Amino acid sequence: MTIPYERPFVALLEKRLYGDQPLIQVLVGPRQVGKTTGMRQLLARYPHNNHYANADDLLVTDRTWLLEQWQKALLLGDGTLLVIDEVQKIPNWSETLKSLWDKNPRKLRVVVLGSSSLQIQTGLTESLAGRFELTRIYHWTYTELKNSFGYDFERFLLYGGYPGSVSYEDDYDRWYAYLKDSIVEAVIGKDILLNRKVGNPALFRQAFEILCRYPAQEISYTKLLGQLQDKGNTDLIKYYIELYAGAFLIYPLEKYSAKGWLTRSSSPKILISCPALYTMIEGPRALDDPDRRGRVFELAVGAQLLQLPGELFYWREKNAEVDFIHQYQGTLYAIEVKSGRRKSAKGLEAFVKQFPHACPVILTADNFSLFSEDPRKFLAAL
Repeated sequence: MTIPYERPFVALLEKRLYGDQPLIQVLVGPRQVGKTTGMRQLLARYPHNNHYANADDLLVTDRTWLLEQWQKALLLGDGTLLVIDEVQKIPNWSETLKSLWDKNPRKLRVVVLGSSSLQIQTGLTESLAGRFELTRIYHWTYTELKNSFGYDFERFLLYGGYPGSVSYEDDYDRWYAYLKDSIVEAVIGKDILLNRKVGNPALFRQAFEILCRYPAQEISYTKLLGQLQDKGNTDLIKYYIELYAGAFLIYPLEKYSAKGWLTRSSSPKILISCPALYTMIEGPRALDDPDRRGRVFELAVGAQLLQLPGELFYWREKNAEVDFIHQYQGTLYAIEVKSGRRKSAKGLEAFVKQFPHACPVILTADNFSLFSEDPRKFLAAL
C-alpha cells in the first residue's frame, strides 16, 4: 500500500499541539493544497480524542454552530483536539472563539483552518491577539510534486501547484475544467464575492485572467487598468489585486528600496501563485516560447521564495534589474534567475555595488531542484 505524502506543516503542527499549553493553531492557505488532508493525517495518529467539523458543509452557519462543536469536544474530555475547517464561513467566529477559549483556557487543543486570508487576518488581529499561532500553507513545491508524483522540471513548469489535478493532466480540457471550476471559481465565488463588495463581478473575473498573463512581471496599475473592458481608476485594480492576494491566487511584489516611500509607490511585480494558473489561462503551448517559459521559471522561483520567513521584493533602476530581493534577519539576498529570457546581465552587479552587504545568488534550471529541496539551507550555504 502506498503511504500518502505528508506535507511538512503536519509535523510542525503536531509538535506545537503536543507542547505544554499550546495556543490556538490557525492554518491559512489556498483551497485544494492539502490543509484538510494533512489535518486528517494528524488526527489519525492523535493519541487523545478529537472532533472535526467543517463549516463549508453548511448552508447556514452562525455562532451557535461553533458553540455546539466546542461543547461536543468538551464532552470528550480534557486534551481533546477540536478542528474547525473553513472557519471564515462562521459570522463573528473570532469573537466567539475568544469567548470560549477564555472561559476554558487550554482545556481543549484547538486548530482552525481557513482559505481566505483577508477574513482570517481581520479576526485574528481584532479578537484573538496573544491567543494564537499562525501557520501559512502554500501551493505544492517542485520537490513535493517530484517526491509524490514523479514530476520532472518541465512537467512542473506546466502543471505545478495543485495535487488534485495530477490525474487529469493527460486530458487538457478536463484538467482545465478542474482548475477553473473546482478551484478558481470556488475561490472567487465563495471566498471573495460572498464576503467582499465587488461592483462588477464579470470585470473582476476578467482582471484575474489579465493578471495571470503577467507571471513574474513588473507592470503598472495604469497598464493593467487599460486592459479592463470598463472605465475605472488605479484604486480599482489595486483593490482587485488585494482581494486576489487575500485568496492566495496573486502575490504583488513591491520594488526594493532603502527608502520606504519609494517601495510603497512602485509598480508591482505580479507573482501568480503557481505555474498551473498560467497554463490554465494561456494553454500548454505557451511554454514553447522561450521568453514566456523563462517568466514561468521565474514565477516558480518566486513562489517558493514567498514560502520563506522574511520579506520578498524585486529591484530595478533604469535598465538594471534583479529578479528577487529576499531580506531575512538582517541578511539581503539578491537573486538572479537565469531563465533563458533575454535581459541585461548588469542588474546583479549594479545592485551589489549599491548594497555591498548583499549576497548575490544565481538560480538556474540545473540548481533549481537543490534549491527547492531546502531554500533556506541553499541560501545560507552561499
